[in-house]
Amino acid sequence: MKILMLHNHYLVSGGEDQATSAEVDLLRKHGHEVELLEQDNHRVEQLGKVQTALRTVWSSESYRWINNKLKKDKFDVMHVQNFFPLWSPSIYYAAARNKVPVVQTLHNYRLMCVNSLFYRDGHACEDCLGALLPWRGVLHRCYRDSRAASAVVAAMVGTHKLIRTWTKHVHAYVTVSEFAREKFIADGGLPEGRIFVRPNFIDPAPLVGSGGGGYAIYVGRLSMEKGIETMLQAWSTGQNVLPLKIVGDGPLREKVIAASTATPVIEYLGSRTFSEVLELMRHAEFLVFPSEVYETMGRTIMEAFAVGTPAVVSAMGAHGSAVTEGENGFLFSPGDIADLRNRIEWCSANLQHLRSMRANARAEYEAKYSGAMNARKLLEIYRIAQEQTRY
Repeated sequence: MKILMLHNHYLVSGGEDQATSAEVDLLRKHGHEVELLEQDNHRVEQLGKVQTALRTVWSSESYRWINNKLKKDKFDVMHVQNFFPLWSPSIYYAAARNKVPVVQTLHNYRLMCVNSLFYRDGHACEDCLGALLPWRGVLHRCYRDSRAASAVVAAMVGTHKLIRTWTKHVHAYVTVSEFAREKFIADGGLPEGRIFVRPNFIDPAPLVGSGGGGYAIYVGRLSMEKGIETMLQAWSTGQNVLPLKIVGDGPLREKVIAASTATPVIEYLGSRTFSEVLELMRHAEFLVFPSEVYETMGRTIMEAFAVGTPAVVSAMGAHGSAVTEGENGFLFSPGDIADLRNRIEWCSANLQHLRSMRANARAEYEAKYSGAMNARKLLEIYRIAQEQTRY
């Protein structure tokens, strides 16, 4: 199969970029031809705010680029990872003109929420669910703390909902969890028969670790919605807790550095490569995942399970459902410092029990997140998209 894959990088690299790269490698490994075209948000400064705003709703440049590409080369499917903001939904119309089926991965909640996170002012927020135009997101300045920028995103979502772009020109959607799928059906209005669950994956399967490092680990973006402040408070006030190693970057970087200076059991490692992260996870006693938003999945939980490391996870949304309490990890109330502190104190005092859960964590990876199984699922979704094509 010949696939055209499109992706838009954000300014700070994250899970969507990793997932896209992994997907390209997986498809090529299984004998398929993939051409990856990418936009990068570093280009926003070059374009300027006005031009970027206009192309967020409709980019004539992107339309021409993809139309010419699809005219020139024969593709079986166009798979869009992230179109926001530089590709824009105009690319779907270029595919329609050339009768190429479209698959869209829903890495976040952008089609329902201005900031894509269902998170505002330090708490989960669903104010815009079900609305044709997410105007409350404009009122609350949910995108980049700007009413003007939020209005652009709301206009993009509302315009293309009104002209039925999401239902007419995307033939299959991919979500990485059942929780996300249900959200997009019940609250986002997407057609139930076109949304398919296919989790993220790691391929090839990494080596399993045995723990023994005597530390916990956090890997991810350092931002408020990720529960960073809750995590720092739990560790700084805990009694006899394992040291915490923090890997990542983001707006709260300086706060993390300050906490690591003030609290001996907190260590900030900065950014690390994927292979370095896996090695750190192999020796970690557990992963902490304190997110306070509706993650579409929680990629680092899957990575921890792949190397046999249990996870202590906030009990909400898709990432909460990834953990089976007492088998491959533990749950705590999101944003609850005391509850998280109790969990990490218990884990720190019961390392042998924690290490006995490592086989269950690895089994969860093998059952749900391996490469071979996910390749089969993706190809099945591509074939369904081809069958759904009606021009």
